[in-house]
Amino acid sequence: MCRTSSSSHDAHVIGQQHETSGAHFAFTDRWGGVSAAPYDRLNLGGAVGDDPGAVRTNRGLAARALGLGPERVVWMHQVHGRDVAVVDGPWGDRTAIPPADAVVTTRPGLALAVLTADCAPILLADPAAGVVGAAHAGRPGLVAGVVPAVAEAMAGLGAEPSRLVAYIGPTVCGRCYEVPEAMRDDVAAVVPEAGSTTSWGTPAVDVTAGVRAQLAGLGVTKIVPSGVCTLESADHFSYRRDRTTGRLAGYVWLDG
Repeated sequence: MCRTSSSSHDAHVIGQQHETSGAHFAFTDRWGGVSAAPYDRLNLGGAVGDDPGAVRTNRGLAARALGLGPERVVWMHQVHGRDVAVVDGPWGDRTAIPPADAVVTTRPGLALAVLTADCAPILLADPAAGVVGAAHAGRPGLVAGVVPAVAEAMAGLGAEPSRLVAYIGPTVCGRCYEVPEAMRDDVAAVVPEAGSTTSWGTPAVDVTAGVRAQLAGLGVTKIVPSGVCTLESADHFSYRRDRTTGRLAGYVWLDG
């Protein structure tokens, strides 16, 4: 069953926060920002048609609510692929941001951000190794293998799958993500656990289940899904529900 969040639509900024041995994880909901409809209110996506000034303000609000400087947040140019960028500081000129759907760092105090509005935001950390990663996994990224790609990049920096902590943020659930039967079958051929059926009996894809299965197959045992379905929750942006809408963000970082 889908579960919706229970936000009070006030001036809060961060919907969910977690901390594990010096690694921090956070997911926003749609409330607490300044964007006007249909992006209201805490839209953090800069490429969805919202006023750029509002997006900058929202990113600043979110960063400060987390105790971060906005200039210490690394954003991605997401393209539904499997490329991973290893970073040790923020990007310079925006035109220099390479296409990537995962980002990894060992730099304390540097926050990694992932944008979503139905896809799965995945935040990972091995605090003992001092490595964190963030990934964007929609249906194409799940099939392309962005989850094993980000885990491999983290392992290259000393992370151990058995020590990884993984949080999966608000995502459209497998009871709501309707797709054509052939598409469902194509996804299930790569990740069988992602094959699903909607609550009304039609073919569907369960991205969260697919991500969990891929992580478990890599040896990750500490996996925490949010339990929020973006399509059913009025507190979260959903592209499938609204088309023109804002973007949520997930953040992960190590103590500075």
